[in-house]
Amino acid sequence: MSNSSTMMAPLNSSDGTIICYTPTMTSTNGLWQGDNPFDYSLPLFIFQLTLVVFATRFFVFILKPFRQPRVIAEIMAGLLLGPSVFGRNEKFANAVFPLKSVMVLEAMANIGLIYFLFLVGLEMDISIIKGAGKKTLSIAIAGMMLPFLVGICVSSLINVDDKSMDHHGYVLYLATVLSSTAFPVLARMLAELKLINTDLGKLALSTSLINDVCTWMLLALAIAVSEQNSSNWASILVLLSNIVFVSFCLLVVRPTVTWLIKRTPEGKPFTEFQICIVLTGVMISAFITDFLGTHSVFGAFVYGLVIPNGPLGAAIIEKLEDFVSGLLLPLFYALSGLKTNINLISGASSWTFLLVVIPLSCLGKIAGTMLMTLVFQIPNRDGVVLGLLMNTKGLVEMIVLNVGREQKVLGDKVFSLMIIATLVMTTMVSPIVSFIYKPRKRLAPYKRRTIQNTRLDSEFRVLVCIHTPRNVPTIVNLLEATHPNKRSPIYAYVLHLVELTGRASAMLIVHANRQSGGPALNKTQAHTNHIITAFQNFEEHVDHVQVQPLTVISPYSSMHEDICSLAEEKRVSMVIIPFHKQQTVDGEMEDTIPQFRMVNHNLLQNSPCSIGILVDRGLNGSNRLIGNQASHKVAVLYFGGPDDREALAYGWRMSRHPRVRLTVMHFIQSKESTTTTQTPQKDLLWNNMDQNFTSDDKEEMLDEEYIKEFKWVIANDDSIVYIDKYVNNGEETVAAIRSMNSANDLFIVGRGQGRMSPLTDGLTDWSECPELGAIGDLLASSDLETTASVLVMHQHVEQDPDGEEVFVTERPWLTMSERCQNLKQQQHMQRYTMPVGMGHSLI
Repeated sequence: MSNSSTMMAPLNSSDGTIICYTPTMTSTNGLWQGDNPFDYSLPLFIFQLTLVVFATRFFVFILKPFRQPRVIAEIMAGLLLGPSVFGRNEKFANAVFPLKSVMVLEAMANIGLIYFLFLVGLEMDISIIKGAGKKTLSIAIAGMMLPFLVGICVSSLINVDDKSMDHHGYVLYLATVLSSTAFPVLARMLAELKLINTDLGKLALSTSLINDVCTWMLLALAIAVSEQNSSNWASILVLLSNIVFVSFCLLVVRPTVTWLIKRTPEGKPFTEFQICIVLTGVMISAFITDFLGTHSVFGAFVYGLVIPNGPLGAAIIEKLEDFVSGLLLPLFYALSGLKTNINLISGASSWTFLLVVIPLSCLGKIAGTMLMTLVFQIPNRDGVVLGLLMNTKGLVEMIVLNVGREQKVLGDKVFSLMIIATLVMTTMVSPIVSFIYKPRKRLAPYKRRTIQNTRLDSEFRVLVCIHTPRNVPTIVNLLEATHPNKRSPIYAYVLHLVELTGRASAMLIVHANRQSGGPALNKTQAHTNHIITAFQNFEEHVDHVQVQPLTVISPYSSMHEDICSLAEEKRVSMVIIPFHKQQTVDGEMEDTIPQFRMVNHNLLQNSPCSIGILVDRGLNGSNRLIGNQASHKVAVLYFGGPDDREALAYGWRMSRHPRVRLTVMHFIQSKESTTTTQTPQKDLLWNNMDQNFTSDDKEEMLDEEYIKEFKWVIANDDSIVYIDKYVNNGEETVAAIRSMNSANDLFIVGRGQGRMSPLTDGLTDWSECPELGAIGDLLASSDLETTASVLVMHQHVEQDPDGEEVFVTERPWLTMSERCQNLKQQQHMQRYTMPVGMGHSLI
């Protein structure tokens, strides 16, 4: 070692080996001085941290298709680098993870662990545990008792021949690990399995949260009763002193922090001094509990638990979570893997231990859970799945095992065995649950999958997707302009889309207090509360509107599956989702999060109903006043096809609103404007069910029929303006659209799926967002210089098993004259009772 004249300090390892290190050798003098960077603590630690992060990310990538929780990847990274694989090579172990570096690694890993446990406590809502029902408490306790007894019996009966282990103390640690459930890991797993919003998923989350808190209590008890060389009085004093600490946090720390929060005006950020005081309290609490004989993480967890949920917690989480959970916490998991030596697992006793502990513990969880589910009349399959989910392990279990090893209660062999058992139990949960449990049953088909198929005098069900609070005002105004009334109320299901990440805070919003005006748990929860409050106010101030707020937590790659499932479950006619671009102050359209575009694309391909993509430029009403209230001018650009018919159907529905002025511009090719001899022939086709004609002919006839009906119904309606616009090519189409830019607040256009028209020739050559169609992309472009929002409609079209569009009729075709005669015979011919498009009922 260089700098040999420097004082060498001894360090005793766990096996009694004396290791010498140089305290002053922190950073190297440089390559040109001939120094080896691995001889210095700082560059060595940086290299170790980098290696751990890369190994973790590698396993995250490998295990992602198998829906395995991130904790598995982090532990496997430690196993790869540890004595089980690479560490078997002494040169690698001595160069990259020498014994002299263990102290620095342990210290940094524990600092990361302390702050992570503080964040977990900060994010937890004690009121959930207080408000837990009898069913949740019973299932949680029963699900812990049987595996706890299994752990006691197995650890007492099976001898693993580890002489370094305290055979009288390790029973409680093993029983605690086997009976616990990891709440953050389970929450992510439920989201991956698409179960987090189901009744079973919510019950599993509530149960695991109670289980997690009970595990912390058992850990504190295990540490107190397993102190080496201590009397019974010492264990009792440890328990009593920790009770005093918890009481002090509840009675003194919580009111103090509450006073600190109240001193900060609402909406104002917290000062650096306030944040620093709170974060310093984490270290003080950790020091106190370590001094009292428990563990530093217990103090950090309790300190975080007593801080009130609100803006202070949100500010701290946003500052700390990514750094702590993304960089420092993997060190703790990796160290657990580095301490695990699979080579120690040999002999009949070791394999007997594993083969008995894993199945008995899993069966104990399932049996205990099923016992209570039978009492509360929960289906047997749900009981089995809930028991399987309760076998999920994670952070708390790793902490229990590491504390047991530090306390000399668990030897290296038992530690390695329990790490492997924990990995196996957690790994098998996701594939087994996926195999035996299918929560989404195919729902019975329903007819109102489009706006065109929804009568104007019936309820209108719509699913509104929200990414950020910025999407809320325009969507609220759009729904209000859709004219909810007594005969046609609006049922709006508001879905806040939250990305599934490795952050626990993204999961915990499922259990957060969602009452209007309630405290925000973090930034995501603050957004959720803002969205819910806005739509609740909309429901209170607008008659005949019902709003149901929901949250979906899912990766962007599969988020459309949740949206489609919910749309089918709620039998909605339309899904409104924001465009992936937003307008800036200078009028330009910029990307927000690129993954939003992928969600929209997948939704267009798989939706069970019609889709409306909203390009948001505001819809707050223009300066035109009707009765001292702002009015909206809406324009429908009609070219033909199912999407354009859907756009017209929605515009027709909005036109019933007394403050909405609708303009329909029907684009027609000039050279065909004088051709009128085909109409009688098409009327004959309508009367002949067996007549063979192409799909283009069918679409053309449907378009003509729908426009004729629309013109006939609005003949005496002054609030609707219909214009036949004759153009020859795309250039004239663009000119016509530009001429009406400044006169409208909202454009409604069809996406034009699968249609080629000479009226839009050339418009797709420079298209930036082809998913909007030629006209939608033009209106969403910054080049058009418009302040109007755009709603791009995509109509759901039924298809047969061969993928062809279905044109099945439910009644004989009628000519327009016959249908008009039938309409005239009706006694109440008003647009407020007229169904949207009588022709649509023939499709």
